[in-house]
Amino acid sequence: MPQLIFGLAYLLILTRFIWPLQLPLSIKIVAAALVLVALQFHRWSKLSSGSVFSPEFPRPVVALFNWAFGAIVLLALLQLLLDAGLLVAMLIHGGIVSAPDGIRYGLAGLAAVAAAIGVQQAMRIPPLKDIEVGIRGLPRQFDGYTILQLTDLHISRLFPASWARAVVARSNKLGVDLIAITGDLIDGTPEARRADIEPLRDLQATDGVYVVSGNHEYIFGHSAWMARFVELGLLSLENSSIVLDRNGGKLVVAGITDRASRHSGPHSIRDLAAVLEGAPNGVPVILLDHQPSDARHAAELGVALQLSGHTHGGLIRGIDWLAARANAGFVSGRYDVDGMTLYVNNGTALWPGFALRLGRPSELTRITLRPAGTA
Repeated sequence: MPQLIFGLAYLLILTRFIWPLQLPLSIKIVAAALVLVALQFHRWSKLSSGSVFSPEFPRPVVALFNWAFGAIVLLALLQLLLDAGLLVAMLIHGGIVSAPDGIRYGLAGLAAVAAAIGVQQAMRIPPLKDIEVGIRGLPRQFDGYTILQLTDLHISRLFPASWARAVVARSNKLGVDLIAITGDLIDGTPEARRADIEPLRDLQATDGVYVVSGNHEYIFGHSAWMARFVELGLLSLENSSIVLDRNGGKLVVAGITDRASRHSGPHSIRDLAAVLEGAPNGVPVILLDHQPSDARHAAELGVALQLSGHTHGGLIRGIDWLAARANAGFVSGRYDVDGMTLYVNNGTALWPGFALRLGRPSELTRITLRPAGTA
């Protein structure tokens, strides 16, 4: 399906953008070839590593591919808008209406600049985002409790050790009570990411650093990666829960494997009811679940707050409804789901195969808990 979509985008650019330009045929052929090369980014990634999810080129090359790929995608969208406008003009004027080359060059320039901004926004160290969440039945001892949510770090050639080290330094300065990492930490094998993942060892929080898997951990060997995270001092909450106790006040933090575990065999059963079975009655539950799609089920089971990622916020405001459709309507920010608060994080980073953000910024998310009614 992706190849079909990219093929249609290429045909659109070729027939509706390149061919109508008043240029020599040789230049049109070169332009068409360059567009084709850029649109094959994921094929080149697979040749570099065996997986479309882990481009193993030098970081500047990965960034350049993302810019070119993103610019072509944006140009295709702009060309569709132009064609729609030309169609309306034809209906109004009753004859053929064409766009001058200047308009097409303007669209290309706009797409190139927007893609450059989008890649820069994707690659930056994310800024802090503060939110407060009201929790029904939250013990007074946990009023003001802080959780830093990191998600979708996608540590890779595009987000290497230097980037991870800067994220860790910024996270530790916040001095939060607990750090929750909600999946998709990596893109690549444990061997390929051995050095890049090492800075996560230095993450610090008063009550610990907890992690659950995302779907990308299953792409690159879930068991091996979860074992590696434990070696780094990250505490796994896969299909388990902990009870935090502060002077007699209690709070449950639970985690569950990603939805991708459903396809990995009977040894990875995703059963939230079983995870919560041993939780103390009447104690608020915070759930770490990489994908937001099952939020309504979590609400049915009495979860107070679910922290998720996966969607990257939909990447581009205006077409983020595509990501929402694939995630039960949840794409970015806070939702009230049958009395449960769901927070869908835009992500600390994103997949290096389409690293572009426009209007959906990355975030380091500090969540402060309050008794319900005070947030």
